[in-house]
Amino acid sequence: MGRLIAFVLFIALLVPAAALGRAWSLAAGRRAVAAAAVGFVELSPAGSAELSRQAAHGRRVRQLGWVLGLAGIVASVVLFAEASVFLWLPALAAGLLAGVLLAEVTRPRPRWAVARPARRPARGEQVSLVLLWSMRAAMVGELVTAVLLGSSGHLSDAALTALVVTAVLGWLLAEVALARVFFRPLPAEGADVPVDEAQRTWTAHLVVAGASVLALIPLGVLLLVAGLDIGDEVRDGAGLLPVALVAGGFGAVAAGLAVAVYLLTWLRPLRQGAAALA
Repeated sequence: MGRLIAFVLFIALLVPAAALGRAWSLAAGRRAVAAAAVGFVELSPAGSAELSRQAAHGRRVRQLGWVLGLAGIVASVVLFAEASVFLWLPALAAGLLAGVLLAEVTRPRPRWAVARPARRPARGEQVSLVLLWSMRAAMVGELVTAVLLGSSGHLSDAALTALVVTAVLGWLLAEVALARVFFRPLPAEGADVPVDEAQRTWTAHLVVAGASVLALIPLGVLLLVAGLDIGDEVRDGAGLLPVALVAGGFGAVAAGLAVAVYLLTWLRPLRQGAAALA
């Protein structure tokens, strides 16, 4: 009976990962609608120039992510010496995700004329609230888990500091980018409105996806480490706790990898005309 309960618990804790993947698959429909709206309208010269300008900015800043990733590798070598060989890939991935977030938070203000008075679109018009709050919950979960493991001795001070700093900075960048999107006024030119709305949608999904991956995969690894460590120390009647931690860890890693796949689809910039619908 105990094994059956553990199996059911394991499966149940994988359900949130599947639900999050389903929510991101539905967001693909929002991306298709936004791209189609841009592809079907005849944009003003300012709108066309804005598409090219924003696409170039995104590519340029995201390339900075490679530099940040290499810097993270160097920092891991300094902090962890030989053990850093296992951290090279996570450091590079964190740098690339930081590049995605920086590209969105530093997007230049559009140069077209703005509407007066400015309308504040609802947050749900840009990104699903389920995706937004799941990102925030994952960030909180990662921070709490890291602090608990650090205080219990399962995590070194250097690793704890690196995780907390990375999570807080990533979360801060995502929230700043979302705030910029929310407070940016609409363009006055009617044909440019679809471009503006699509760019808001792109930015919101990119930062939510980037921050989600930045939180979910480390959270999953932390839960797996905690589950395996506690499993070695567990005593009578406490066998479900390590199972729950391991299941939660697998679920978080699976969810993070699924969101990373959808993140790649949002990196393709908006294009005008028939090419946007290809």
